[in-house]
Amino acid sequence: MPILPREPDCFPEDLLEPTRLSERGDTRWWAFYTLPRREKELVRRLRRMGLWHYCPLICRRYRSAAGRARSVWTPLFPGYVFLFGTEMDRYQAMTTRCVSRCLEVPDEEELVHDLRQIWRVIQSGVSLTPEARLEPGDRVRIRSGPLVGLEGVVIRRRGQDRLLVAVHFLQKGASIEIADFQVERLD
Repeated sequence: MPILPREPDCFPEDLLEPTRLSERGDTRWWAFYTLPRREKELVRRLRRMGLWHYCPLICRRYRSAAGRARSVWTPLFPGYVFLFGTEMDRYQAMTTRCVSRCLEVPDEEELVHDLRQIWRVIQSGVSLTPEARLEPGDRVRIRSGPLVGLEGVVIRRRGQDRLLVAVHFLQKGASIEIADFQVERLD
């Protein structure tokens, strides 16, 4: 399988900026569950149609059968693409033949907050690990470093403390390694 270069994961690039989202009054967020391994194809088609979307991508490294190190850009949340648009935009996306079903977002403010945090973690370049399920734990906020202000839940993986940054709507997230002095407990 060919190794493809990174593609834009957000259209427009400043989609998650607060001023950008307030420009379009009759729009809302939709979550699309795609057909298997069709996330990037859906993103390409949405971009060609000019529809606003976000599909967080991360770099995964592995070794080929020949022992060569390879990198591939894959969706952080396999099977999910987020669309910010009107009912007509949703309909157009459904006609791409890449979507299995459309999920309504009950709390759009929470989703946008979660997506902004995920976007910020990816942009920072820190190593992150996809987490398939949320676990109970202490809610904390990072108080120092490049991710100051980021909120999440502390989890423990392989003897390391990690900060879980989650998209609660999907019950999925990503974690980054943290030290206890970097965070403060939220009440």
